[in-house]
Amino acid sequence: MNTSLRRLAASRRAFVACPARRAYATPSKDPQLGDYPALPDVSRGVLPPTGWWDSQMRRNFGDTLHEKEELYSMWGLDVPKIPPKTALFQFSIAATFFGGIMLFAYLVTPERSAVPRSYPYDGLVKELGGLEENKAQSDEE
Repeated sequence: MNTSLRRLAASRRAFVACPARRAYATPSKDPQLGDYPALPDVSRGVLPPTGWWDSQMRRNFGDTLHEKEELYSMWGLDVPKIPPKTALFQFSIAATFFGGIMLFAYLVTPERSAVPRSYPYDGLVKELGGLEENKAQSDEE
């Protein structure tokens, strides 16, 4: 019994001393921050809406700003409420439905009931002054 406790303690010491585990569990502090406090990574959007000095930004007067305030403020990105796979599936259903409506509208649209207008003399080229007169003028002229 005593040897099993020693083995357990030795395995725990070996597990804790593992450098890869240690580096992952305790991230190093950014040296540029100096003595700035390490605040938790919590979005202001998930905090309760009432009880704040500034209810729109959900902050109290004199609160220390997070180093990544632009991400965690009320104007930052929202955490998605559904998984990306489900969102992609729902978007593909909506796109298919929209495409089906457009295809249906294209297929149901009748042909023109009137003939396009045609002009004599090769489209009135002579009467309008010729091809050279009807070309778009450049900025130099």
